[in-house]
Amino acid sequence: MAAKKKETRVIITGFGGQGIVLTGNILGQAATLHDGLHATMTQNYGPEARGGSCSSQVIISGAEIPYPYVEQADLLVCMSQEGYTKNLSALAPGGVLVWDTNLVKTGGHDPSWRTFDLPATAIAEEMGNKMMANIVMLGFLSAVFPAASPEAMREAMLAAVPPRTKDKNALAFERGRERGQGLLESGRAGQGRRRS
Repeated sequence: MAAKKKETRVIITGFGGQGIVLTGNILGQAATLHDGLHATMTQNYGPEARGGSCSSQVIISGAEIPYPYVEQADLLVCMSQEGYTKNLSALAPGGVLVWDTNLVKTGGHDPSWRTFDLPATAIAEEMGNKMMANIVMLGFLSAVFPAASPEAMREAMLAAVPPRTKDKNALAFERGRERGQGLLESGRAGQGRRRS
């Protein structure tokens, strides 16, 4: 993958127990270990260990990153209603908004944003484990917003999950990726669309 000069800034939001921090770690490791880029990852938890609000902020760049916090995101991924409400204002003009349709209801959006909705939790539940929703989402992102190369994202994911779950997680990643590729090929990617 060619070295990126511009920073790519990502916020992934949800609640404790969804693997939000793991998703951020995978994205950062894909960029650094597999694509040879620089990355930072910071995390934020609510006071509750499980079920409380949490987020992961990832910055990826071809150069050193002087400040590790995302003030304006190029990509905002929302896997909880609270995460959507709290972080929507951080999405930059021209940014990309992705949300889990099972968990988030959205309102009006900046018309410059590209928007994508994915029933990540429902897909994971169909596969027998809703805890893989974050991996479904990661696969989807590898198609619609590859902050790191898709191959790197897949390899970093396989290195991060427990060995006995690798096959199922690989399938979850592919399900998400296929859904994203299908949306792009059909031209159904949203441009400032309104969903509720």
